[in-house]
Amino acid sequence: MSDSESDQITVFSDYVCPFCYLGRHSLSKYQETREEPLDVDWHPFDLRSQKRNPDGTIDFSVDDGKDEDYYAQAKENVRRLQEKYDVEMTLDLATDIDSLDAQVASFYVKQEYPEQWLDFDEAIFTALWQDGRDIGDREVLFELAEASGIDPEEIELALDDETLREQVFEKFSEAHEYGVTGVPTFAYDGYAARGAVPPEQLDRLVEGF
Repeated sequence: MSDSESDQITVFSDYVCPFCYLGRHSLSKYQETREEPLDVDWHPFDLRSQKRNPDGTIDFSVDDGKDEDYYAQAKENVRRLQEKYDVEMTLDLATDIDSLDAQVASFYVKQEYPEQWLDFDEAIFTALWQDGRDIGDREVLFELAEASGIDPEEIELALDDETLREQVFEKFSEAHEYGVTGVPTFAYDGYAARGAVPPEQLDRLVEGF
């Protein structure tokens, strides 16, 4: 391992990205092989940025260049990795769901309740990809927060906090400034791996060989 050894890996992701969900499973498998814990430093990323209106809503009519062939290939890749990582998923894709509120809520919890953040983060992923729930629905987020030991009223206030929302958009911009063009992206000690890469590749990223 390098001289700048760290116990933290940075992960850029968006909850509506199936490969982010799969990549987190791969990361968990890698974490299980380590003697020392490896924490997750999550950074939000907006897959819908090209379709987002100035008010934050999504214009689903905007052409983002992704056609039927693209989605067919994406579904095939999701199913392949699902089998490879032995991951249960109800959905292959979530093209009609907006994750913005989920990311704002998660960002708030990460700041205010770091010890409970991972439970909340995993609950959001599970709600969407295993249970097929709409994580763009605030009531769903309130329920997930309460199950994670967080007052739902705090989440409601956080979602209505324009300053907090602006901070999340700043994080989106920072991701692009860092050179992140797709998710998931795993970063460690100046190096990065993009995609739902296997545990052994994450091991090479962190261990440096």
